[in-house]
Amino acid sequence: MAKSSGIGQTTLSVDDATGTARAIKNDITNWQMSTPRGVQDVTGVDKSGNERLLLLADGSVTLNGVFNAATNQAHDVFKTVSSTSVQRTVTHTVNGVTLAMEMVASDYALTRGDDGALTFSVPLALADGTPPAWA
Repeated sequence: MAKSSGIGQTTLSVDDATGTARAIKNDITNWQMSTPRGVQDVTGVDKSGNERLLLLADGSVTLNGVFNAATNQAHDVFKTVSSTSVQRTVTHTVNGVTLAMEMVASDYALTRGDDGALTFSVPLALADGTPPAWA
């Protein structure tokens, strides 16, 4: 597939507390995903350039969106973050390529702006030790 923008070619689903995937892309206004690797510096004193080893893989996602209390929408998915300790599958597809990660959500923060907007932010972190991989 060719180069792509982030417009219109995206699906985004997050499991609710029961493990049911919910398509909430209509509630998400922006997101950030990261799949970093740890790096260990192993440079010996005999080197004039750095040597490094790749370490553990990680994954993080931050979802930002508009509050939506309709059934099976964003609020239904995240309202249990403070009262349950369940892993949630986050699945993101762009132009037919998919990244799915088992994650834990650590917050469901609501913000009421001075303009009246009611928005949310949800940070998620890799949960199960399986390195993120695009399929």
